[in-house]
Amino acid sequence: MSTLQNTVQMLRLHELIKLIGLSRSSIYDRLNRRSKRYDPNFPRPLKLNNASRWLLSEVEEWIESKISTRNQGNTES
Repeated sequence: MSTLQNTVQMLRLHELIKLIGLSRSSIYDRLNRRSKRYDPNFPRPLKLNNASRWLLSEVEEWIESKISTRNQGNTES
């Protein structure tokens, strides 16, 4: 069994919505492979019984990747 060196922070759906500014349906669209908005890089939720939780660290990585992608498009000299 491994020990966690740092506390793992998990987000509930309403916390995720507040953090990233997307609606509930937009979040689940990004998780749905059949959706036009599907994003294979969007963090997958953990299932704890009947509840979904997202790891804050994975959400932050996803946000950073979006910022990085945006900045790559703005490299004008």
